[in-house]
Formats: sequence, structure tokens, C-alpha cells
Amino acid sequence: MVYAGFRRSLPQISIFHNPMSPPSVKVLGILRSTLTSSYPPSNPKAPPLQFDLDVVEGTPPTPDQFKTILSYLDKSRHSSSSVDNSTPPLSVFLSAHPSTPQVHPTTPTTLSRLVAQNPNALRWPIVVDWIAGRASVGDLDGVTAILEGIRRKRDGEEPADGVEQPKGWFS
Repeated sequence: MVYAGFRRSLPQISIFHNPMSPPSVKVLGILRSTLTSSYPPSNPKAPPLQFDLDVVEGTPPTPDQFKTILSYLDKSRHSSSSVDNSTPPLSVFLSAHPSTPQVHPTTPTTLSRLVAQNPNALRWPIVVDWIAGRASVGDLDGVTAILEGIRRKRDGEEPADGVEQPKGWFS
């Protein structure tokens, strides 16, 4: 049996994907290519990234998932900017599509109902790194930041989560 402190779990990446959304199709292609081709693409000797990719096609997040993703967006925003310390509003999930209602949801449950009735109201794709607590909504730059975080851990530029280094005489 392997000592539990040495086990590493792969990042768990979910993409809430709409095949009718060009940005969603593009991001899904990028995620899939990072699993099979060198990453970053500018370094052909680099290995592919390793993560579990869960493609959730045509189904929006649940109210609990929206709540969690919103907290990840809040965390990501605070790490890059400390200008506004408030939680981002649920409207961050809404698209600019003409069919999107002008009334903005106030709870994750009402948001979930809204996008269940009108999938075009959601900003696709939503990409989530459940292990690292990062998310991106309809934004290629946010997905790139998630992939870069995975790359930095792979390349040893950031400590790996959940890997306990042995402490002993030589450390």
C-alpha cells in the first residue's frame, strides 16, 4: 500500500459547454488539445497537461455549483485586484444575448431556473478547476490562467496541493 501522503490527485476540470456557442467550442478544443499536445504550445518539448476533464454538455450548473463557482470567481478576482472586495453579482453568468431578460437573478436558484428556461442567457463556457478553486465564465483568458496554474504545479513552480512532503533528518 502506498503511503497516503505521497498520493497525488489530478486536477478536476469541468467545462459547462454549449456546442452552439463558438467561444465554448473553442475553449473545449483548447482543453482537449492540452491533454494530448505539449503545453505550453510554444515549447514543443513540454509534456501535455494532466487533468480529468468533465464535459457537461448543454446543462448549466446546479444552484449549489453556481454558488461554489461564484466563490471561486471572487477568489480569483481578489488575487489579481483588491479594488472591490464585494462578491461578484450573479449577473457575471449572464450573456449579452438579446433574449436574456433585463431582470437579473438574485439567488443561485433563480439563476438556475432562468438558464434552464433560456440557455442563451448563460455566458458559455463555464470552466472550473474544482481542486484549485479557480473558475472562468465565458472568458478565454480565465481558462488560460487555469491551465497556467496547472502547468506551474506540473513544472514545480508552485507547490502541489495535497502532497505532504516527508519531514525528517535531511529536510
